[in-house]
Parts: sequence; C-alpha cells; structure tokens
Amino acid sequence: MSTFIHNIQIKDGEYTKIIYMMIKEQRYIETIHVLTVLFDSYSNSQPCLSLLAYCYFYTQDFLAAASCYEKLVQLCPDEAIYKLYHAQALHQACLYQEAWSVCASIANNPDLEIKVKKLQAAIKYGQEDTVAAKSYVDQCPMDDIDTEINFGCLLYQEEEYEHALKKFTNALQIAGFKPHLSYNVALCYYRLKEYATSLKHIADIIEQGIKEHPELSVGLTTEGIEVRSVGNTLTLHETALTEAFNLKAAIEYQLKNYEAAKEALTDMPPRSEEELDAVTLHNQALINMDTKPSEGFEKLQFLLQQNPFPPETFANILLLYCKHQYYDMAADVLAENVDLTYKYLSPYLYDFLDALITQQTSPEEAYKKFDDLANKHTEMLRKATKQVQEARLNHDERALKKAVNDYDDALERYVPVMMAQAKIFWDLENYIQVEKIFKKSIDFCRENEIWNLNVAHTVFMQENKFKDAVGFYEPIVKRKFDNILDVSAIVLANLCVSYIMTSQNTEAEHLMKRIEKEEEAISSNDQDKKLFHLCIVNLVIGTLYCAKGNNYEFGISRVMKSLDPYNQKLGTDTWYYAKRCFLSLFEQLAKQLVVLNDNTLQDCIQFFEHCEVYGRDIPTQLDPLVELQEMAPMPKAKDTVTYEARYLKALFLKYQMS
Repeated sequence: MSTFIHNIQIKDGEYTKIIYMMIKEQRYIETIHVLTVLFDSYSNSQPCLSLLAYCYFYTQDFLAAASCYEKLVQLCPDEAIYKLYHAQALHQACLYQEAWSVCASIANNPDLEIKVKKLQAAIKYGQEDTVAAKSYVDQCPMDDIDTEINFGCLLYQEEEYEHALKKFTNALQIAGFKPHLSYNVALCYYRLKEYATSLKHIADIIEQGIKEHPELSVGLTTEGIEVRSVGNTLTLHETALTEAFNLKAAIEYQLKNYEAAKEALTDMPPRSEEELDAVTLHNQALINMDTKPSEGFEKLQFLLQQNPFPPETFANILLLYCKHQYYDMAADVLAENVDLTYKYLSPYLYDFLDALITQQTSPEEAYKKFDDLANKHTEMLRKATKQVQEARLNHDERALKKAVNDYDDALERYVPVMMAQAKIFWDLENYIQVEKIFKKSIDFCRENEIWNLNVAHTVFMQENKFKDAVGFYEPIVKRKFDNILDVSAIVLANLCVSYIMTSQNTEAEHLMKRIEKEEEAISSNDQDKKLFHLCIVNLVIGTLYCAKGNNYEFGISRVMKSLDPYNQKLGTDTWYYAKRCFLSLFEQLAKQLVVLNDNTLQDCIQFFEHCEVYGRDIPTQLDPLVELQEMAPMPKAKDTVTYEARYLKALFLKYQMS
C-alpha cells in the first residue's frame, strides 16, 4: 500500500475519493494504513488527521482516536467540535478525568451545550457518581429521548429495576427498535429474574443483527466453520450482539444450562482473544473453568489488573480459588486489594470468604463464624417466608413476586454457608453431626436440589441408612433419567449401591443398562471420547464387595469390567481406585484369608497387561498445581499406570508360582 502511495502522484481530491470509497466499504484498517502514509507525506495534515481519528474511533481504538483529536485541537484551536470529539474518545477509553477537563473547556459553548451536558453526565456515570450524573441529566431537555434513557440508566444503577424498565420500555416505544435500548430492557428483565421475557428481547437483537449484518458471521464458530475475526468495529458495537450473547450466556448459566451458555459465547461474532471485551473474557473464564481452569484463572487475574473491570471479577476469582482449595491465594488477593474488598464485596460475601479461609487454620473459629452467618440468614428466611404468606393472603401479585425473589436470594446465600459449616464435620467423618446440621434447615431447604444431594451423600456414608439414601438419590436421578449422563457419576454409583444393599438388584441393573445405552450412543459417534459414568458405577460396586470381603471374585470382576474399553475408561482417578482393590486382594491372598480360582487370577494378570498398553502416558498422581494446567508435563516412568500395572502383574505372577 505504501508503494502505491509513493509511486503515484495523487492530486488534491483524488485521494479523498479513494479514502471515502474505502470508508464507505467499511475497510477501516486499510484506510488507517493509507492515511498513516499520507500523514507523513501530504502537506495538509488536517484532513488526514480527521479521517484517521474517525477510523480509529470506528474500530474502537479510542486511545488512538483521542491522540488524533488532540492534535486536531492543537492545529485548529477554534474548532470546538474537535474538543467534543476528543472528550468523547477519552470517555470511551475510560479516561474520565481527562475527558472531564476537555469538557470543561467547551462547557459554555452555546452550540454544543446539550451535547456537553450529556457527555458530562456519562462521565460522572462512568465514575459511579450517580448524584452528579443525575444533576447533569436534569439539565437536559425532558422531551429528548436520550434524557429518558439516561434516567433509566441511573435508576438501574440504583437497583430500581422496575422503574428503570419503565423508562427503557417507554423510550423503546417512542424511538422504535434500537439494539442497545432493547438490550437495556432485556437486562432489566434479567435482574428481575424474568428470564423468558429477557431471552425474547435478546432473540430480537440477534435476529436483527443476523438480518442486517450477515458479514458478522453469527453462529459460524459454533458450527465448526473457521472464520476470521470481524474486529471491534462500530458496526459490531451498534448491533449490541456482543452484549446480547453475553446476557444470554448469563441467563443459561443461572438456569444451569451450561452447554447452552457455552454455545451462546461461541455464537457471538468471532474475534481474536486480544480483541475481546472485558465482559466476554470474564464470561469465558467462568463458563470454561471446569475444563480449562488455568486459562480461566489467567483471564480473571488479567482482568483484575485492568481499569475498569467487570465488578463480578473480584468476587468470582476469590470464590473460585476457594472452590479449588487455593485458600492461600484467595487470602493473598484479599490482602493485596483492600480497596477492592470494600468496593466489590458485600458484607455477607466478605464474612463468608473470611470464614472459609479461617477454616484452614482454625476450624473451631470458622464454625462459629459460619454459625453466626447461618443464624442471620435463617432470620432473613423466616422474615421472607412471612412476607410471602402475607402477599398471598392479600392477593398482591407484585408484592408476592418481590417476596419470592427475596426468599430465593436469601436461600441462595444461606445454602453455601450451611454446606461450608457441614463440611467441617464431613472432613472429620462425623456424618451424624453433618446430618444434624442439615436437619436444622429442612423447613427452608427441602426443595433445594443441592441440599437434597448432600443429605443423600451424608446418609449414604453412614452405611446403615441405605433406604434413606435411595429416597434422596432417586428423585434426583429420575428428573434427568432421559439424559442420564447429565447426572453426576458418583450419584448414580451411590444409588446403585443403595439399591443393592436394600435388595433392589433389578432397579440397579435397570439403571446401569440405561447408563450403558447412553454411553454406547456417544461412543458410536466418537470412539475416543472418555466416558466414566458406567466405569465409576462398576468401580464403586466392585469396591463395595471387596471392602465387605465376602465376595472378592465378584468385586474384582466388576473392577476389571469397569475399565473396559481401556482407551475410554483408564485415567488417573479410575486407576487409583482400581489398584486399591487389587492391593487389598493381594494382601488377603498373602495372608491366605481368601482363595482365588485360577481363571480369576489369570483374568487379573491379563487386566494388568491391558493397563500396561494403555497407561503409558497416564500419570498415577497429579500435583494440585498441575491440575490447573491443560498441558500437563509428561509423567516420569515410575509415575505412570504402565509402571504400577507391571509391578502388580509381577506380584500376582509371583503368587501364582508360589
């Protein structure tokens, strides 16, 4: 492109036609390259600077746009419009103080007065000074649609979502469909937990974006089609597609439709990682945390260094550190960001995190902190229950809706506190005390799935309440029986064991056949996909029989069956539990407490040979820090399944020969 410019004499006006043609075709990056060369060689730099600033702003490179407008202000100090554009670019780059200073220099310009007031209101809003922002919005014309929208934004900031919704809905009726305005409406419905209505508005935004801008390649990434980045153009910004897909992902995540949430993020117009906005980066980290934890933590840590960053980032990185048991890291983040603690953590969340971290050094003190929190939330739940009852008696639908939302919010905060409190005794294997803690909350939590699941685990671990365990596990499984692999493998395994221990073998077989059928359907499409549900069920059943010691042959046969086919079932965790059974068996054989027939002994040796073949690259243990790395280092020779399988094989051969 530079050769083209230098080798051809372009007359004044001719290059203008070329530039404007490129801008009309939205070839902004190319235009910037051309203008950069022209700026160095062309005598009159003002037109080049003006067009450069426009292109930079259109590609959302606001810092570069601000730099160009600053130079234009120096070249044309009497052109107040350049100062306004300069302030707008600084505002978009989140340089609020600098933008405010520029605005102050043109605040008295009668031609720009209203535009400056709007920009000043936006700057104060960005600085979270809602009182000052409102004072500037009040100075704008009341019949201006922007004023109505700005009042809606202020109400939203004050968490007055219903009133904000009225403002945005009114503006939408006056102005007609506007993507960002429709997004504001969807966001209010999301905050009010009216997810279906929110998704309807999101669908309208997406449909309009696809219809008017097919070049944005919506959904092609999800379909597996490789497409190049569409860039951060003003066109993308104006469609509100990025915001809509992020909100859709948030709703699906809240509804626990995690695959749909991932799909929403991949459906949005493709951009390279360095082009992603902060909200998208945050949501990608959160939604993919289970499969790509190191990448997720890296993104969240990066966002914390930015200014500004999504407010949820600080709380989420702390909670995720605690979830992965990196309590020291969580404590370090809290200590290093005291200013963020007061700004982004509610008193409840701070107390909860403080108790979680305290638990590592003083379980007794942590228990007291959790108990105080639990008592506070129990009182809030009782109050919310009373409000729900009163609203029902008064047939007040609006009050009922608010009371139910308040109850749900209180319960959402209470359940993690109760679970953390119970975990202190769970770690001590005091399951009777854990059950007592759960019983105290039965009035509030009997319909809560997390509560039911953990009660099921608790009664199961007591080994004399298998009938009760069936009563808790069964409804969880039946709700998802048509998609059985969506149920946690350990839940299915524990239910099967509970069936067996209560002489309901037919039900156990029926459930296992259902799991096998689902896994076979997936394997027919992807033979190398790791599938562990049936494997874990068989492992748990086999371990149960080995632990009881009354039928080692059946137990060991179940364990061996659990890892077939080995390319799909053999892994670090499954091998760990399988080898424990074989070590237990060998100990019993060595002590001559059990006798194994020759066929079963030969099956064991053959099993070890299969594990040798498929276990070369499978480590036998994972360092906790390595678990956060998707590209884990190759294990040492003695730390592989192959080595341990050979060692066990040698032990059993020695026994066979003795």
